[in-house]
Amino acid sequence: MNREVFSRSEQETERFGETLAAELSPRDVVYLIGDMGSGKTCLARGLARGLGAVVREVASPTFAILHEYGGAEGEIRLRHLDLYRLEDRVRELEILGLPESIAGAPVVVEWPGEAIAKLLPPTIEARLDTLPDGTRRLTIEGLED
Repeated sequence: MNREVFSRSEQETERFGETLAAELSPRDVVYLIGDMGSGKTCLARGLARGLGAVVREVASPTFAILHEYGGAEGEIRLRHLDLYRLEDRVRELEILGLPESIAGAPVVVEWPGEAIAKLLPPTIEARLDTLPDGTRRLTIEGLED
């Protein structure tokens, strides 16, 4: 699944997420790694759409920590975590009952940090870098075979 893609707009990043969604399984954990404004939430939005989630808007769950996006029948299609505000990520996620409570649908994690890998190990890493001309480079690395 390793690949490198270049995006020149939010829409292109979202479309790539829709395409990538076809390759996800319910057990996948996707780490979104990049600076603020690099397109992590745009990629998550595309993943949600590609998985058939029925949502008006996919936004970064910075203050809620977790958003769940369901399909037309109400089943969870994607879980979206944003750990930016958590200081002791492992302890706070254990208090919330993660990862036990999020099984059964792909999980996207923004701002995962290294310590979280013990609780919720990634199967895919998506690195988003903003190049000097404003183009975004998305490097996708599958971590399992």
